[in-house]
Amino acid sequence: MDSSELRYLEDDDTPSMKTIKAATSGLVAGTLWGTIVATWHDVPRVERNVALPGLLRTMKIMGTHGLTFAAIGGVYVGVEQLVQHFRTKRDFVNGAVGAFTAGALIFGLKGKSMTAAIQAGSALAFTSAVLDAGGQTTRIDNGKEYLPYSTKKRPVS
Repeated sequence: MDSSELRYLEDDDTPSMKTIKAATSGLVAGTLWGTIVATWHDVPRVERNVALPGLLRTMKIMGTHGLTFAAIGGVYVGVEQLVQHFRTKRDFVNGAVGAFTAGALIFGLKGKSMTAAIQAGSALAFTSAVLDAGGQTTRIDNGKEYLPYSTKKRPVS
């Protein structure tokens, strides 16, 4: 495949594939974050060469964080794609609606509080809207190819 065709692969993904990719990325990132958090928490000491209590606690923390991040990523991208489909627009509103839904649903269920759900949804929606409206993107398609090396010949002096 030619390098000029690679930048258009994002548009070939279906909304369900984007949702699966986001949930998988969230699971990986959350599991890694859970590993870091587990090292900071008070894990039960290993006594008499029995590592099971510490290992179980570490795995529980990793799993909890992994599933939370996966749920947030999946709900965010899924709702964003759904809103984009119904609105037939690609703008910051889609991301803000997806972020609010993800924050309110996941943190509302986790915290069992309506005020916490509204606050978490609003915080994520505000952050998503600011980043999307501000043009904070990693890809800008201006039609130019940037190579890691120079294609121009040096002038001979």
